[in-house]
Amino acid sequence: MNNIDLFKKKMQTASLSDKIIDVFSYYYSLFIAGEKGKLSKKDIDLPTERQVISYTKLNNDSYNSLQKLAVIKLNGGLGTSMGLSKAKSLLPVKDNNTFLDIIANQILFLRNKYTIDIPLIFMNSFNTSKDTVTYLEKYPSLRLNDIPLEFIQNKFPKIEKDTNKPYENIDDSLTWNPPGHGDIYNVLNESDLIDVLLERGIEYLFISNSDNLGAVVDTKILNEMIEYDIDFVMEVCNRTEMDKKGGHLAKKKGGELVLREVAQCPDEENDEFQDIKKYKYFNTNNLWIKLSELKKLLIKYKGILPLPLILNAKKVSDTPVIQFETAMGSAISLFEKAKAVCVPRNRFLPVKKTPDLLMLWSDIYYLDDDFIIKKRDKDRDIVIELDDEYFGSIEDFSNAFIDGIPSLIDCQYLKIVGNVKFGQNVKFSDKIELITSSESFLSNIHIKGI
Repeated sequence: MNNIDLFKKKMQTASLSDKIIDVFSYYYSLFIAGEKGKLSKKDIDLPTERQVISYTKLNNDSYNSLQKLAVIKLNGGLGTSMGLSKAKSLLPVKDNNTFLDIIANQILFLRNKYTIDIPLIFMNSFNTSKDTVTYLEKYPSLRLNDIPLEFIQNKFPKIEKDTNKPYENIDDSLTWNPPGHGDIYNVLNESDLIDVLLERGIEYLFISNSDNLGAVVDTKILNEMIEYDIDFVMEVCNRTEMDKKGGHLAKKKGGELVLREVAQCPDEENDEFQDIKKYKYFNTNNLWIKLSELKKLLIKYKGILPLPLILNAKKVSDTPVIQFETAMGSAISLFEKAKAVCVPRNRFLPVKKTPDLLMLWSDIYYLDDDFIIKKRDKDRDIVIELDDEYFGSIEDFSNAFIDGIPSLIDCQYLKIVGNVKFGQNVKFSDKIELITSSESFLSNIHIKGI
């Protein structure tokens, strides 16, 4: 049953713009028509070598192009998987610096070094805006006079699965969901930011997640775009077992590149989706976009880029609901001159769960003078598994390491099962499995594995 009028009324009551109501209505019409948000292996091929550029072949790192660049950080996440209720980017990640500190100082360093006012803009959600803007007041020079420091991601009403009507709850905040980072194109279209940037001489955007500290400005990629007139670049990495559930790069039967997310994979194809030898590249969500071409596409499609619909099934207060979402990277199929660049792993350092945070807190990584996170031993990898019961939430995790962070520089694998607390001067080497049935405290110890 088509209940679009109920959704429009709800969105109007919430003072959402006519443009975003039109976007939701577009996806709702697809949903009612039977769109499942799936992309089968029958519809795709593997990308060709010509479509994927190796980062090792890029060599032009001239900084002059920086005057044509603006940086956007996606900062709408709360880190709910770690029990957070505020912006994840407020977490201390290295030497008492939060994600926001590191991001801000990276841009300020570049501005000072090259005397170029590179704009930094955050796409916040309605959950993260206030905390982020308040925190960044400590960097008064970060905001440029003619360019906003943030814009706000839209929100979509959740759909009650059994009725296709707006989901209702006493807590109204539970009836809305962020529409995925693909919403960035809607927000840019609603504002005049594209025109403001173009008038200022900004021709390219570098967009990445705020929780990925490997996503730093890279002039080699930017210069490649300029030199070879590329409109859209997706940074990809070679998939490993750790990445097999993430979105992978492919190409449509028609030839253009396409991003397939796990939520778009038919259930019966899930095992093949995770085949890292077949689907070799995953999306880091570091994107480079030529602004003028983005503007042309928005005009062509009357402000609604036809990104593939992702249907995210959830339960809220025991009620099954559906969330409409889109992925920013899926726009790659709309740009005629789009490429992927296979980048080194150091450009992908996301923090999704507490084991990722432990890696950054430890001596595996250090913060350079230019505020770039770097690995001490580039050739050494580590896998960390932590007991969710005792380390899953940021509160429990922080309490476990409040007296010290173990040295992991010589560790290849660390698994901790049970309630373990850490003091100073703990070092792990090689492969370690630490299993305990009672509360344990470690300090002043070097544990060597096999």
